[in-house]
Amino acid sequence: MTDIKISDFDYPLMEDRIAKFPLDERDRSRLLVYRGGDISQTVFGKIDRELPVGATLVFNNTKVIRARIVMHKPSGARIEIFCLEPAEPADYERAFAVRGECRWHCIIGNLKKWKDGPLSIRFDIDGTPHLMEAWREDTCGMEHIVRFRWDADLAFGQLLELLGRIPIPPYLGRESEEIDNTRYQTVYSRMEGSVAAPTAGLHFTDELLDKLRDKGFRTEEVTLHVGAGTFLPVKTDDPRQHPMHTEHFEVTLSTIRHLAAIHDRERTIAVGTTSVRTLESLPVLGYRIMTGGTPHADEPIGQWEAYDIPETYSGRELLEELAGYMERNDMRSIKAATRIMIMPGFRYRTVDGLITNFHQPKSTLLLLVSAFIGEDWKRIYDYALAEGFRFLSYGDSSLLLRRPETVAK
Repeated sequence: MTDIKISDFDYPLMEDRIAKFPLDERDRSRLLVYRGGDISQTVFGKIDRELPVGATLVFNNTKVIRARIVMHKPSGARIEIFCLEPAEPADYERAFAVRGECRWHCIIGNLKKWKDGPLSIRFDIDGTPHLMEAWREDTCGMEHIVRFRWDADLAFGQLLELLGRIPIPPYLGRESEEIDNTRYQTVYSRMEGSVAAPTAGLHFTDELLDKLRDKGFRTEEVTLHVGAGTFLPVKTDDPRQHPMHTEHFEVTLSTIRHLAAIHDRERTIAVGTTSVRTLESLPVLGYRIMTGGTPHADEPIGQWEAYDIPETYSGRELLEELAGYMERNDMRSIKAATRIMIMPGFRYRTVDGLITNFHQPKSTLLLLVSAFIGEDWKRIYDYALAEGFRFLSYGDSSLLLRRPETVAK
């Protein structure tokens, strides 16, 4: 890794450049195209004309849960509970299906008002009154384990849909509204578990996806549940001192096999930084196997583990090693967790192109972009600012292709 300072990844983002609401039509957002040093722009709905012929687009199919629950103490004090990830049951699928009681890792708003005792929220189902209560148990740094108990015959996932609110990003500076319930989700979201949307995918419509497939582009899906840590600022000027958050992901054997088969053809396009984090975590699992370990160890993929892989190992090799392990163990998919941090000095082994929105100054996501295209990130952001592009989650998008020979035909 190179010696870098997070202050070198700053730029002037004014409040009026942050898109507070989505456009009326998803695919009418603007698209900046970076191809081997050249910068141009078009409309996102015409992205099929800019992609490499025969490209595979990899989407993160996670679904944002209504993770913010407003509850009250008997005194009337308002407490907001932000559900981050399940603690018991710890598996997302079981956590959303459980009935009656569960525990979650949470962030608590107005914590000083909740010293002890339960919180409660009352609700009706078909005219019958019901009650959900919450108790604060253990503390883990800034997070708390909260035990929920309810008397309705509903799974916890159904309860969140009924009582929770969509957790839009804090930099939007507003409360969530009805429009966020649909527009802060991708049209292909289906695996519940995220507390933030994989926003690069917000620009796709069902019609655009059909057009891409009709023109010969392949689509694959991975699942990475986006955590609230994605919004954490880098508080030290040395980004190597920044502790990355853990995120859980799942990838099928068929997807891994396909990615290995097209490796070296410059055809794998990650839709969003969450897809990047997933795809670039897979070679680490392959390397674990090569060095005598197991890919799904208890410990998440370490923040710097990918940097320990020798240069001589190709992405294809490592993906094939992982796929072979899965076949030998009759695994149709693999679940793991990652703390991978991608910054200048990182070697991309899986991703050839990137579709992504414009990120906050001095963020780990901006480091990831810089690791992909180098110092040209500054030219891209200068261009976007000068041309009036909209920034952050509900803003415009970019297609980043490192090599000019990937020009679409």
